[in-house]
Amino acid sequence: MVLEHALITIRAGTAADFEAALMRARPIIAAAQGFLSLELHRGVESPDQYLLLVEWETLDDHVVGFRESEAFAEWRTLIGPHFAVPPVVDHFVPVDGLY
Repeated sequence: MVLEHALITIRAGTAADFEAALMRARPIIAAAQGFLSLELHRGVESPDQYLLLVEWETLDDHVVGFRESEAFAEWRTLIGPHFAVPPVVDHFVPVDGLY
């Protein structure tokens, strides 16, 4: 399992629209090969910041299978207009014995 960690900063005042767009975009990513789960968390101190956590079976499922697909373009078309800056994306794997 690989955990995608995306820190997303949206344009001020677009939170409701961003969240609605992500709800519409969720089925697109959920249909991707290797997709396991998705969570969205909103910043308390910084309400224009979101943490998107997506679990994938493998890194390639995300960076090749999804990111290089037409589905990614559709996903990005829905949520991308709300971004203030490009998301910061990293990937993590569980640490043995602590998961």
